[in-house]
Amino acid sequence: MVYVDTSIIVAYYCPESLSERAEAFLTAQARPAISSLTEVEFFSALARKVREGGMARNAAVRISSQFLGHLQGLFYSYLPVERRHYTLAREWLGLFSTRLRTLDSLHVAVASSEGLPLSTADRNLYESARYLHIEAALLE
Repeated sequence: MVYVDTSIIVAYYCPESLSERAEAFLTAQARPAISSLTEVEFFSALARKVREGGMARNAAVRISSQFLGHLQGLFYSYLPVERRHYTLAREWLGLFSTRLRTLDSLHVAVASSEGLPLSTADRNLYESARYLHIEAALLE
């Protein structure tokens, strides 16, 4: 199993340059893992696309419905974000030696705590995970 961050999930559901690679990657996985953080970030990304005029509201509703259907249909393994993940993320941020941002540090903490490799399309997240000796793959 692999933990997938929001950058790949958004590319899978929303048309963009990485979409074909995201689809090939996700469909090759047996129940890729995501977290409750991924779900919130996904809806935030859709809302931003609608707000900025990059996506029609009805398209965002259709895409969000498809995503929720995949959650309910067990396409994904769903991991909650727990207190221990926040503590680990804080510790890594407190090193002051990575380019991790708040939510990215939580993705790395969930993946690491669950013993899962992290897959992302975000180069900063990938490099930070590798710096912390977390197994990671960059989808480009």
